[in-house]
Amino acid sequence: MSTHAQQVGWAALLKPAWFPALAVLVGGVLLHSMNVLMLATVLPSIVEEVGGASLMSLPNTGFLASSIVAACCTGYINAAIGARRAFAMGALLFGIGALLCALAPSMVQVVAGRFVQGFGGGLLSAMAYVLVRATFPEIVWTRAITLLSGAWSLSILVGPLLGGVFATYGHWRGSFYAVTALAAVLAVLALRALPRTLTGHGARPRVPGLRVALISTAILAMSIAAASPVAWVKAVLVVASIAGLVLTLRLDRRAPTPLLPSDAFSPRTMTGIGLWLVLLISAAFSPLQIYVPTFLQVLHGLDPLVAGYMVAGGSLGWTGASLIVAGAPPRWVDRLLVLGPLSMAVGLFGLAGLLPLKPFALSIGPIVLLGIGIGSTWAFTAQRVMSGARKGEETVAASSVATVQQAGGALGAALAGLIANLAGLSGGLTIADVTAAAFWVPGCFIGLALAATAAGILLTRAEGP
Repeated sequence: MSTHAQQVGWAALLKPAWFPALAVLVGGVLLHSMNVLMLATVLPSIVEEVGGASLMSLPNTGFLASSIVAACCTGYINAAIGARRAFAMGALLFGIGALLCALAPSMVQVVAGRFVQGFGGGLLSAMAYVLVRATFPEIVWTRAITLLSGAWSLSILVGPLLGGVFATYGHWRGSFYAVTALAAVLAVLALRALPRTLTGHGARPRVPGLRVALISTAILAMSIAAASPVAWVKAVLVVASIAGLVLTLRLDRRAPTPLLPSDAFSPRTMTGIGLWLVLLISAAFSPLQIYVPTFLQVLHGLDPLVAGYMVAGGSLGWTGASLIVAGAPPRWVDRLLVLGPLSMAVGLFGLAGLLPLKPFALSIGPIVLLGIGIGSTWAFTAQRVMSGARKGEETVAASSVATVQQAGGALGAALAGLIANLAGLSGGLTIADVTAAAFWVPGCFIGLALAATAAGILLTRAEGP
């Protein structure tokens, strides 16, 4: 990355001519990311009306698996219809899925709607990175990516708010109708605001059925592992899911049209190491969103809304740090690639020690520090994945950022569930069991953050294509 690329200010990106496209891209990522937490807010109301308590985990499972499959197929969809149309199609599918949920007479249709939503959301998220490359010059990529990452972090604020407003007044379906309307508006704006993009010529690419099936099976195994009360079953499923992802990667490297860059997860290239860093920091961040709200409620008696917004401090730390460091000079970028994940390790260490202690406000510092760590690293990592792409793999490398981010989140969720149950949480939400889990869940994830620190060191030494 050139010195000039780091020294440009926000004015270089926020030009009037670019603002509509930038707003559409940020809106697409926010629409996708906020719906995970929106569903968590309204799910009890859904079960109360339509039943299906035994299926409560499936709406999120279907959404996550479908999102990752869509992200893996973005290269093929982009070649067939172009990035602009693919982004608009993602918004349209997202709205259709939300409408299915709004009209659902049973939990089965909610699951089906979430599956459709997930595919649309996966397209929105992945195509946003592709369109950053197609819309803006490289000197402003870092700042554009910063805004996209800010949308992910702001989802913790927007998601519970949107769901909570409707659930409080007994109209959970209204939240899905609102999402349907927002998605329809986004689809129209995308076709008007985003630049035309090239499509492939000749025969349209085939969908990589075997690799997509392996990814879907691996994500399903992760989801079942997180929900299973039997420890050895959880361990077997996690190992099987990792083996499935490794096999997918091996097959992908031999494929004529890969889903990921040919050097994905290579320890010797900028793109390969960058994807390791994306995977590890995404996984290390996941316990904050999944378990910390429960720990705060049980150990300190906080109500769900207060606990949820306390955890939002991590998102605010992510957003604030990403905005502050976006214009960092080159000599500081290498430092941030190391200091960011190291800060996450310190934050996780602090959570492991302070979560059970009173007052609960002691945990605010580590929560914010965890967000600051990922926020100060994310945009620079994504930029290096994209700029380090081999010739002809630029689009695949750009779309792989969202794919690997979601895979990291899924892997982190499965590992967090395994650790929590091994710590005793499967026996119920007793004070003793939750206290043990509150130590072991963040404590065990310190290792992932330290591995990410090592990846950051390697990334500072990697050379471009």
